[in-house]
Amino acid sequence: MSSSPASAGETAGGSPGPGVAGASPSPKITKAVVDQTAQTIIFCYHRLVDKIRYPGTEITPVDFEAQMKQLKDAGITVISMQDLLAWRRGEKNIPPRCAVISFDDGWKSQYEVGWPIMKKFGYPFTMFIYTEGVRGGSLGGGEAITWEQLADMRDNGVDIEAHTATHQDLREGHNIMLAAAGGKKTRTKLTGPEYEQWVHNEVVGSKELLEQRLGIKVNCFAVPFGNYNEHVKELARNAGYEAMFTVYGQPITFTSPLDSLGRYAIEANKPKVFVDAVKMIGTSSGGAAAVAEVGAADLSTQPADGSTVRTALPLIKASLGRVGGIEPGSVQMRVSGLGVVPVSYDPKTGTVSYQVTQKLRGNSCTVIVSAKAEGKKVEAHWTFGIDAAVAAAPVSAAARTTPTPKK
Repeated sequence: MSSSPASAGETAGGSPGPGVAGASPSPKITKAVVDQTAQTIIFCYHRLVDKIRYPGTEITPVDFEAQMKQLKDAGITVISMQDLLAWRRGEKNIPPRCAVISFDDGWKSQYEVGWPIMKKFGYPFTMFIYTEGVRGGSLGGGEAITWEQLADMRDNGVDIEAHTATHQDLREGHNIMLAAAGGKKTRTKLTGPEYEQWVHNEVVGSKELLEQRLGIKVNCFAVPFGNYNEHVKELARNAGYEAMFTVYGQPITFTSPLDSLGRYAIEANKPKVFVDAVKMIGTSSGGAAAVAEVGAADLSTQPADGSTVRTALPLIKASLGRVGGIEPGSVQMRVSGLGVVPVSYDPKTGTVSYQVTQKLRGNSCTVIVSAKAEGKKVEAHWTFGIDAAVAAAPVSAAARTTPTPKK
């Protein structure tokens, strides 16, 4: 769902069009009206084979197709991974009950068996590929997908994302397998600079290779085995990944951390995982009132968005006058590090304000103001900086004795 087109006689910016006199400009909504109560579940599949030998990573094509049909019969819409992320960015809506399908590793059965079934249902999906596991790589045997097959999928709209280079535990000090020239493999533990070089190739190098070989933009990273730490997260963030995924299944909400989105790994020996996941999303409370995000510039915020103040105890203000129809008792302000704060709201001017009484920490502060307007929830957020010298300075005795606002 993209931003609504301008109504008749009005330009996209909300101002009167040619020949329309005296029309009052409507509030400028900078993003789509997004249902923040929607929920989704993400499934993770590996190999599709008729004869199960490794039930932890395999499923039969018959069972896989039956599960895809179950989603349709249960009224659960399958959406793309990129739609899920666009929703999280506040750019579009997703259905209140939906699912995302992903395949890990890059097996040829995903191309030869899984893809035709997905086409049959018209479902989008994501491929998480570890690059050395592609045919021709050090780990890419006869059952591996080829670069040509990946290019075919890419050309037909399949989302292709990163799953490291060699699919191993990324944490420092853990045993890993290194492939030397000539195919010889050695098991070892890497630390220090050697580890940093190796893990950089796993997290960053695999992304760069996929982007170069396929001419795509990679913004998702699935962590092998779900094992990672803050250092790996930092590497991924710096590499430009927008989201990271584990195999610890959980419903995904609008506030789920993007660096640890859980997926339900579907295995032949654990059919209850799929059943429970479908039940979980089937009983979710999605579909409640949507939230419209209002641009901070339209609220005449103080401090202004992007500005820097020279006090850790600023007066925070915003004007809701342009929104119109505000229910006074619904106005709420959240300040990063403080939580909900006791605000003053003047219905006549539409101004909401709060004098900070507890020193703000760090070099920046985000403010979120929300309210109900004509039955719909509206929300605005902005961030301002705090001068580094001021932020580091001790708080005065008077400030220390001020009561702490309720969180």
